[in-house]
Amino acid sequence: MRNFVIAGLAGTLAGIIATTQVAGPLVAQEAESNASVYEQLDLFGDIFERIRAQYVEDVEAGDLIEAAIDGMLTSLDPHSSYLSPEDAAAMRVQTRGEFGGLGIEVTQEEGFVKVVSPIDGTPADEAGIEAGDFITHVDGESLLGLTLDKAVELMRGPVGSEIIVTVVREGEAEPFDVSIIRDTIKLTAVRSRTEGESVILRVTTFNDQTYPNLEEGLEEQIEEAGGMDAINGIVLDLRNNPGGLLTQAIKVADAFLDEGEIVSTRGRDPQDGERFNAEKGDLADGKPIVVLINGGSASASEIVAGALQDHRRAIVVGTKSFGKGSVQTVMPLRGDGAMRLTTARYYTPSGRSIQALGVSPDIVVEQPRRRPAGEEEEEASTRPSRSEADLRGRLNNDSLSEDQIRQIEEDRAKADATAALREEDYQLAYAIDILKGLSAFGPKD
Repeated sequence: MRNFVIAGLAGTLAGIIATTQVAGPLVAQEAESNASVYEQLDLFGDIFERIRAQYVEDVEAGDLIEAAIDGMLTSLDPHSSYLSPEDAAAMRVQTRGEFGGLGIEVTQEEGFVKVVSPIDGTPADEAGIEAGDFITHVDGESLLGLTLDKAVELMRGPVGSEIIVTVVREGEAEPFDVSIIRDTIKLTAVRSRTEGESVILRVTTFNDQTYPNLEEGLEEQIEEAGGMDAINGIVLDLRNNPGGLLTQAIKVADAFLDEGEIVSTRGRDPQDGERFNAEKGDLADGKPIVVLINGGSASASEIVAGALQDHRRAIVVGTKSFGKGSVQTVMPLRGDGAMRLTTARYYTPSGRSIQALGVSPDIVVEQPRRRPAGEEEEEASTRPSRSEADLRGRLNNDSLSEDQIRQIEEDRAKADATAALREEDYQLAYAIDILKGLSAFGPKD
């Protein structure tokens, strides 16, 4: 025992000696680093005073400082930025679900504004703006070289006013202009409906109302269908959902999980990492779930899709998501402004980061582009459909009762409705077909 104690003491002493030997250079290095920082701050002060004294026009000192702060933050990554008091107030309104604007979530890429996704039912959506579009000009003014906040500021304006945005779109040979009328954006976080025996939950954003809307909408659809046994599953539609509040993403994923990790976050300091786990209770009572995603599904929507995919609780269908795997913390500043700073990356339950990679669907299903009116092939739609039932003198089917025939006709009507939906929304129709298949081959009571 004594040998062990001595060895420990010797190790401790050796550590003290080693520390003493390197402490000098470390202190000197830190002092040199601090001196360099102070020199740079002095340089900033010199430039600031030169601008105030010698710039061709008078400039507000506050505007200069705000621009410097914003430049410092935006140089870090596309999602860190300074929020003026007005922008901070607008952001707080937006998380409550109502704000003014065009209705698009944007980021910055190669100096231009890139559309993450248009929001359902907004002026941008109705004008035909698509996820992945680049906006290069606003009312003829180039956005190249502007910060994202400045570009967004150009797109703001009075409700009812017109804005012309120039769009570059993959697959289009030339840029083109789109006219949009600004409006007040009122977000309905979750829209619910039933198609056949499948409940569709369309989640457009993650704000304070998302989970309450989802829970209420699902309960209403189940009740209208006649109970949980009357539905074959749920389609959770996260397409073109730009994200939002992390807390709401966790609640939505937890709504369909009984246990296990939902998401973890890791910052620069390992001690700052957090893990969020599901609690007992599944709103879908174990019914199959299909999650729809596309290139406009970002951030919080990717957390939900990744969690349900990793736990094999849902089949993810569509195309690769946007790939925003970072967490931003909004920190209040003096003067009612705020700082939006990227503080962590988030990881799905399996430990994968989707930053710049996105969530890959289990089944890749592209959404066909709608052909312009007049280009549809009319031959198939105009050719008369004929079957045995149309033949004169046919034999009657005497093996089925009237109730059985009625059931067949109802099933056929549901199939026809899905076929019609396929023309309108191919990806959604595909998801519903998956639920039908799972229901048909699932366990029978």
